[in-house]
Amino acid sequence: MLYVLRMILLSLHFVLVGFAGLFVLFRPFNPDNSRIFGRLYSLPAIRILGLRVKRDSDSLLNHPRSYVVVANHQSNYDLFVLGCTVPVRTVSLGKKSLKWVPLFGWIYWLSGNVLIDRGNAIKAKQAMLTTTDTLQHKDTCIWVFAEGTRNLGKGMKPLKKGAFQMAIAAGVPIIPLCSKTYKNHMQLNKWHSGDVIIKSLPAIPTAGLTMDDMPALMAKCQADMVACITELDAEVSRSAR
Repeated sequence: MLYVLRMILLSLHFVLVGFAGLFVLFRPFNPDNSRIFGRLYSLPAIRILGLRVKRDSDSLLNHPRSYVVVANHQSNYDLFVLGCTVPVRTVSLGKKSLKWVPLFGWIYWLSGNVLIDRGNAIKAKQAMLTTTDTLQHKDTCIWVFAEGTRNLGKGMKPLKKGAFQMAIAAGVPIIPLCSKTYKNHMQLNKWHSGDVIIKSLPAIPTAGLTMDDMPALMAKCQADMVACITELDAEVSRSAR
């Protein structure tokens, strides 16, 4: 019963924020829109879901712009769990199809986020060039779920190249952002449904790197993130005993 109530409240919350988000019509494509909406979606939703979220993201929030955030992607709940961690002047990469989701998709687009047409290599490359210019000249960060899809809480999938190509081309650092494996451990029929820890890792510099260095850069980022997520999972398990 509690699960059903939570889903109803979460759906209503999602729609209400969508209507509230129409204020982007007065400041379209402002790169700080995403941070505002991240908090509007996240903070009430965490309470609705009954989650206890601990954040250790100083290396992310206190780092000088610009940089690329590489985060693990577990489920659609990430919007609510991670939304409160979006830094100032940060936009994300998303599928072109998101633009057609009523309210949310329109807000996502008008918030300045970059839509990628994965089925069109030429347009995808143009979008990547746009993000490189954004990182270099517009005092803005890019947030990427670099696995390319949700991992459903079954461990990180191999990271895709896009985020690393952007970072190397722009000469900006990568900051990995890890969240504890929560997707398959939430107990939404209980008042306290679970604990989530979000942690950002030290920035990985890319200045002076070339595309030949990209495989090693990707391997380091993946290894660091897997180790961090394993550590976060163990920390939550210990505290639950």
